[in-house]
Amino acid sequence: MPATPLDSQIYGALLGDAELRALFTDSAELRAMLIVEGCLAQVQGEQGVIPAESASAIHRASLELQIDPAALAPATGRNAVPVSGLVAAFREEMNAPEHAQFVHWGATSQDIIDTALALRLKRALEIFEARLTRLLATLADLSTRHASLPLAARTYGQTATVTSFGALTAGWGRPLLEARRDLGRVRDACLKVSLSGAAGTLAAMGPEAPKVRAGLAEGLGLGLPDGSWHADRRGPATLAAWLTQLAGALGKLGGDLHHMAQSGIGEITFAQGGSSSTMPQKANPVQAALLGALARQVVALNTVMQGSLIHGRERDGAAWIAEWLSLPQMCLLTGRALSVAGDACATLAPVPGAMARGIDPEGTGLIYAEALTFALSESLPRPEAQAKIAALCMEARETGTSLAALLARDHPGDWAAHATPEAQLGQAPAEARAFAEAVRGDG
Repeated sequence: MPATPLDSQIYGALLGDAELRALFTDSAELRAMLIVEGCLAQVQGEQGVIPAESASAIHRASLELQIDPAALAPATGRNAVPVSGLVAAFREEMNAPEHAQFVHWGATSQDIIDTALALRLKRALEIFEARLTRLLATLADLSTRHASLPLAARTYGQTATVTSFGALTAGWGRPLLEARRDLGRVRDACLKVSLSGAAGTLAAMGPEAPKVRAGLAEGLGLGLPDGSWHADRRGPATLAAWLTQLAGALGKLGGDLHHMAQSGIGEITFAQGGSSSTMPQKANPVQAALLGALARQVVALNTVMQGSLIHGRERDGAAWIAEWLSLPQMCLLTGRALSVAGDACATLAPVPGAMARGIDPEGTGLIYAEALTFALSESLPRPEAQAKIAALCMEARETGTSLAALLARDHPGDWAAHATPEAQLGQAPAEARAFAEAVRGDG
């Protein structure tokens, strides 16, 4: 197993996400940092912080220069940040020392790195939103079409009462809909420019510093913070928490799919399953299992991200580097989970016959025990009704006789009318349709 399976040639098709990975390569980070340095110089020239001619030259160079990411490795290994090496290479490649001296004027490494990350996260969140929208549309369609398709609900892994397949798919979708609705708050929290200088005071830029920060935010299309967030890591932590909730919802979806596709249950089918190296009869629910694995890893990495909120003084190298090790992986893993879930649900098909068998596999109608208890409570005190139905459940298991028939034997009445899937769907169809309407209404 390679140390970074997300980039592996072997495991990349399983775990990787080419679209998101393109935002977290060395080249992408370097390009984003150059954009920040160029825009910073341009704004500083406009505000008179550096000569306008130098600002123009730096901005133009930031768009034209080609710097080898590998060339930054030695300096990054010494300094724990790539910006020192980047600035040195930038100045050398400009071949104009009279202008190059103003590169990175008054900024600090964290300003450039955090702002460059925000630029790439802006695109990442657009990708997440598009994939969420696709998946929600699929789930809304499933919920509408199968709002009244009876399905055995399971609690503690045991058959409980009747629900509907549409209600189940709506249950998968509601936290995803909430995640999409929450994107505005997440964007506000993490898509901010960082420009605070060496220790958060921005003193080196003088009285024009607030205007430079505002101009940089406008020029890059990022939010304007109300102060330094070098040591205030709520933004990255907010994004990490959102990714974790999203991945967790997808992991729950995957767990349900995995259970429903099991041999002997077979309540759903996929367009394609994974094959076994030795058992030709198998079609493994690989997508469902993968969703669970991805969610578990995101949850683990979120622990590191939330721990980075405990940030020492004006900059904490250990907490900051820990973010680098965690947040990009969380983005890639969650993005992959969204793609996998979208593909799985797009090819998902219920098997009504198997669902019907799951409701009453023994032909005894034990799934209607709760309904019959409440029906019997209309003529008996509820504790007596519960005790009576519990005793009849034992007899039904022993004799194979239906619970409703046993109850009619002892208490004549039309108990069978309560013992049908359609009679016990309750609010399941309405909840399924309400979810679908909410998705379409938000769209």
